[in-house]
Amino acid sequence: MEAATGAEMYILGDTTYGSCCVDEVAAEHAGAEAVLHYGPACLSPCRKLPVLHIFGQQPLDIGCCVEAFRELYPDRQSHVVVLNDVIYAHAMGELEQQLCPEYPNIVFSRVVCGDPPGPTLPRDVRQFGRQFSVDAPGGLQDYAMFYVGAEGLALTSFMLTWNQCPFSSFDPATGCSRHETFNVNRALMRRLYLVERARDARVVGILVGTLGVAGYLAVLQHLRELLHRAGKRSYTLAVGKPNPAKLANFLEVDIFVLVACAQNSLLDSSDFYRPVVTPYELELACNPAREWTGNYLTDFRDLLPGACAHVELPPAVPAAEAVPDISLITGEMRAAHLCDPSAPQQPPSTVLACRDQTRALAEISPAASFLESRSWRGLEQQLGQTPVSKAVQGRRGIAIAYEDEGREQP
Repeated sequence: MEAATGAEMYILGDTTYGSCCVDEVAAEHAGAEAVLHYGPACLSPCRKLPVLHIFGQQPLDIGCCVEAFRELYPDRQSHVVVLNDVIYAHAMGELEQQLCPEYPNIVFSRVVCGDPPGPTLPRDVRQFGRQFSVDAPGGLQDYAMFYVGAEGLALTSFMLTWNQCPFSSFDPATGCSRHETFNVNRALMRRLYLVERARDARVVGILVGTLGVAGYLAVLQHLRELLHRAGKRSYTLAVGKPNPAKLANFLEVDIFVLVACAQNSLLDSSDFYRPVVTPYELELACNPAREWTGNYLTDFRDLLPGACAHVELPPAVPAAEAVPDISLITGEMRAAHLCDPSAPQQPPSTVLACRDQTRALAEISPAASFLESRSWRGLEQQLGQTPVSKAVQGRRGIAIAYEDEGREQP
């Protein structure tokens, strides 16, 4: 490929975060000017580099898919939006030719990359890298959704976001079709329970789950401001791909919020020591002006100023006038006032001339106070207390029988 293009090529291996996202960080380490992304893609817009997606082409039996659609939607006047996994995008044109003559109200979504070049019409829908237009009087809620692809994070995100629409699917790998029975209401109740946990939390860990999706820096700052106004302490953590073992190191954190692409933000945290919520769920918990309307948002860029779902924080109220509420989990009373952002704050000290090492840690990070309460704080260096000695040869062999160990005489 280098001979054909005259460009220097680098092959990037494992991604820093989700495999569906473009790893701009690794590409910039190689001085890349563009990225070719192979395989699954969430189609989140990148910050800097131009990206060409190579989805791949998995086989799709058009005849079998058409028959499955006819069985699922016997009424030829049905309003249906056809969605697809990106690996089947190559076959959607042929499927459209087969179904459109029979179903005049069918709508096929188009896979698009990046942000729209200009304003779209009110009837246009553009989410998750898909774009389509709806003409029914009631809008999108008058449509059913037909998904071509296997069950996974993409389908889950679609169903939670467009939860007012009934879903059905066809899996080309197995040839099976079905009306989706995923209990959206139960899933939403689980997410709303996490919102209540976020309201109770005092210390929030902001997990950086992407360094390439456009707007991630803006949403990090937005979340910090939101938590500050809500009177909560926050820490920003970059730990790569989150797992229970990594996050268990931060026991002082009551709840985590994951800033990631739309597909990877819905992390199942049932195995974690602390819950993990999305930026939208944290907004529901900390912004009194935002109310639950039934619409679920997975794209954090929708929350930023100027976006379609941005809600301004209400003016701060004095602590004496704050209306307390009751936690639905603990039954305890909690304050519900917002901190005054105009109040002067003590600037963080950068002086480390302190009496001892523990006090110096307290100047660097407020989490050091929690560290002091732990019974084990890690290995201590004990500088100047251990005598210096020359290196000597250690034991040789295996643990059950080192070569220099004595043998018992029979």
